[in-house]
Order: sequence, then C-alpha cells, then structure tokens
Amino acid sequence: MELVAGCYEQVLFGFSVHPEPKASGDHEKWTPVADFTHHAHTASLSALAVNSRFVVTGSKDETIHIYDMKKKIDHGALVHHNGTITCLQFHGNRHLISGAEDGLICVWDAKKWECLKSIKAHKGHVTFLSIHPSGKLALSVGTDKTLRTWNLVEGRSAFIKNIKQNAHIVQWSPRGDKYIVVILNKIDVYQLDTASVSGTITNERRISSVTFLSESIVAVAGDEEVVRFFDTDSLICLCEFKAHENRVKDIFSFETPENHVIVTASSDGFIKMWKLKQDKKVPPSLLSEVNTNARLTCLGVWLDEVTDKKKSLSPAAELFPVSKEQSKSNEKDSGHVVQEEERQSKPNTKKCGLTGVNNNPTKGSSQVSTKKRKMLEMLEKKKRKKNKI
Repeated sequence: MELVAGCYEQVLFGFSVHPEPKASGDHEKWTPVADFTHHAHTASLSALAVNSRFVVTGSKDETIHIYDMKKKIDHGALVHHNGTITCLQFHGNRHLISGAEDGLICVWDAKKWECLKSIKAHKGHVTFLSIHPSGKLALSVGTDKTLRTWNLVEGRSAFIKNIKQNAHIVQWSPRGDKYIVVILNKIDVYQLDTASVSGTITNERRISSVTFLSESIVAVAGDEEVVRFFDTDSLICLCEFKAHENRVKDIFSFETPENHVIVTASSDGFIKMWKLKQDKKVPPSLLSEVNTNARLTCLGVWLDEVTDKKKSLSPAAELFPVSKEQSKSNEKDSGHVVQEEERQSKPNTKKCGLTGVNNNPTKGSSQVSTKKRKMLEMLEKKKRKKNKI
C-alpha cells in the first residue's frame, strides 16, 4: 500500500508502507518509506482521489493531474475546468467525477481519459460531491446554498433542495441508506427513503473532513488536534483522541483482511495511521507516522488490486449509456471522427481531454482504435468504388 498526500507547497508525496512483524506483547507497527515526490502542479493541491491504478490530484492551477501508481509515471493532465478543483471521486476503475469553482461537474472516462459529460451543476462553486455506492446517483453541494441530487445514468438533475447555509461536505454512507451534509461545525444526517434530516451532530470546531467507519459511525476531523467518532443514529460522541499537534486537514479510512485503519493528515506536516478497535468507544492505537515537513491539504491511500478486490467488485452503473440511434449515428460519422482526431496534434487547453502525456500516445485524446481504423478503410474503399462508377 502507499500513502499519498498533497500540500500547499505544490507537491504530491508518496510513502510505501511496510507492516513489521510484531513480537509477542508488542504493539503493531507499520513503517512508511519515502517513495516519490511529484511536482506536477503550479499551485497548491486541493483535492485527491485514488483507484486501483491511478492517483489523481486537483489544484488551484485549474488542472487535474494523473499519476500512474503501477509505473510510477506522470500520465498527463485533464483540462476543462476554469477555477480551483474542489473535489474528485472515482467510481470503480471506469469513471472519475470532478467538481470545481466554475460550478461544473465533469464525468471522465478513466480508461481513455475523455470527458463524457460536463454539467453546469451550481450557480456558485461546487464545494463537494459524493457518488452513491450503486453508481446511479450523486450528491453535490455548492455556494448557491443548494444540495443537488444527480441521476448519473441519464446525466441530469434529479432533485434540488435549498439549505439555509453553504455546505462544504456531503457524504454517502457505505450502504447508501443515508447521507450527511456538513455546514461549518454541524453534521445533518439525512435518510435516503425520506430525504429529510433525522438528526444533527455538533462538533466543537469547524469540520474539515469526515469518513464513515461503518453504516452508522463516522469519524470527524476539524480545525483542531482532535478526531472524534460519532454515532449517526444516537447522535452521541463515542470517543475522541488527540491525533496531531495542529488542525487535522483530511482523514481517510480503509480495511485490509487483518485491520481497519484510519489515516490522518495535518497542518503540522505529519501523516499518521491508526488501527481501529472493534469497540469504537475505545480510541485507536497508532500504527505509524511520517513527517513531510509540509502543510498538508489532502490525503489518500493507494491499495493494490488484490487488497482492493472487494471495492472493485462493487456494483457499478453504466454512466451515460449510448442509445441505439446514437450508436448508428456514430457508425456513420466514424470516418470523420477519426480524421478529426488525427488532425488534432496540439490539444486545445480548454477542451475536455488529456494533455501532456509523456510519450504515450495510446492513452491520449488522439488515440485511434483498430475498429475505427478498419471502419475508415471500408469508407475509403466505398468512396473509391463510387468514384469509379
């Protein structure tokens, strides 16, 4: 596994983590080893997402950079947003959704790295988004004081709810039966079947990050050194523990066959990994820590495909399926499409797509598939026959 974290200083850090064999009676310890630093952005990093192959980072420089974790190479940049990238989330290995201060939500093909859909989602900034575990719905919040539900199968707005203040976090529970909306230091818990607030949790300080540890328990980090576990059903604080010497900026949770782990990143420069107890009323124990000497902003954990098998097998909806009519139209125009792609030697920096790939044309927006090539040849033959006649 690999810890990845972005910072104000424009750097993405990577640390490979090696569990140490523990002697009897000793606490379990994991050792993080510096693996890479990546200087792709020209401004501070603001968002980060991970799937089983890639890490993507968003920045105030308005770009999304792709980093191939298997090959340890920069895979290029996605350019479409005009404004700071505020949120990124993968759904499985096929789709990435991004949100930004331009009010747009973009859905990307995470194989070809093409923009499938660009939606004007909010009148103000998009501050956060969350994809339902089924992949069929997404929630977004923005600075227009709205909570919006999106039908991802059809690529349209499904529901708009006005809220009293600007929310800055929205998050589905693991099963998708509930979701939480964070406004300053308060967490409103919504039930999916009623779409109404079932209760409100109040944290002491402004909340910076939340992550579900189970369907009912959520870990909350804020503008303080403490992390708290809350029960979203009873609305009570189960436990709290001092995680850092400065405010906690981001928190991430994952499971391995042996452990349930949360990771915290702080403005004090430290990334820490914590082993959760079975009883969430008991504070977790420290597994490892590493000092980046940077002001951290965002965090993720890259797990290999074996470890991430459970997640990759979760049901996924087909986003924006092509209708039969569209398919026929695409077949007719495919020769023209390929010719257009071949002419685009220099990509437009404000067009959806992938730019700056290091000598890897097979992943760029100018990729021409074998099927398209054969189709183009057939069209050329038909033209020649017509000319002869």
